[in-house]
Amino acid sequence: MGVLPAATLPACNGSRTGLRSTLRIGLGWAGNPAQANDRRRSIPPEALAPLLRTEGITFVNLQVGPRASETGLTDLSAELPDFAATAAVIATLDLVIAVDSAVAHLAGALGAPVWVLLAYAPDWRWLLGREDSPWYASATLFRQATPGDWDGVIARVRTALGRFGVPDPENRGTARRPRFAPGH
Repeated sequence: MGVLPAATLPACNGSRTGLRSTLRIGLGWAGNPAQANDRRRSIPPEALAPLLRTEGITFVNLQVGPRASETGLTDLSAELPDFAATAAVIATLDLVIAVDSAVAHLAGALGAPVWVLLAYAPDWRWLLGREDSPWYASATLFRQATPGDWDGVIARVRTALGRFGVPDPENRGTARRPRFAPGH
């Protein structure tokens, strides 16, 4: 089991207690490329651009594997060799935003606040027609309204972040510390 060096993560000076001036949000945008539904559940990196421009957030790359360097976020995959190391990083975050992947399931199992980004026809575990999960009390689900509509999902995530006081570059305002609860 590897230990994530503190110097690897920017501003790792607190947990979900609100002691930092920016939010730390973990991001996972792709699942295992060998999974049959991966092309529908993984987000193209260019679709994440509006989210990554959101002010007041330090994004932490939780993506591992061949897609870890796609977004321009620091690739930490060498520091995340197993679930224990990933769980240690998740414990330092205010929120995890991830597609249906091991990262989303790990955050949910840990009880960490997690927003799961789902394809129009997701895996059966996520059920249909709901924004919560019976499996993970800390999860909020953001679903595609139509097949392939990741832009709509990202827009709803940005809107939800705004409801928690995270400033939007197009709508400047004062941020307050959010409490990321299910049901945003």
